[in-house]
Amino acid sequence: MLTSFKPSGGHRWPRGQRFALTAAGLSAEEALAAAVREARAQGRAALETAQLGWAGPLGLQPADGVVLAQLRPGRQSLADVAEALADCGLTRTDVKLAMDRLVDRALVEPLPLPAQAAL
Repeated sequence: MLTSFKPSGGHRWPRGQRFALTAAGLSAEEALAAAVREARAQGRAALETAQLGWAGPLGLQPADGVVLAQLRPGRQSLADVAEALADCGLTRTDVKLAMDRLVDRALVEPLPLPAQAAL
């Protein structure tokens, strides 16, 4: 089997799976936004320090905050988030791994699929 087609690990999300912030995720996103606002006027080094300071205690990567913030408007799929963040240099794999970490830390929750909601 070709190694490039092996799953990258983590969760296997169904096509069309949508995600939303949990209450803890909303708080984490607000904390990140506040830290970024404070650090912005102080330069790039302060911004990176603020992102690391936010991510470290949560067991996340600094770029996970960008994915978390993308979910603020509501129900988003992996494809939606990856498309929105493509210009930031994040690949679909990066977004999937970030989403896995966010779900594992209960900051984001997978929403029931339409077929599951009807049951």
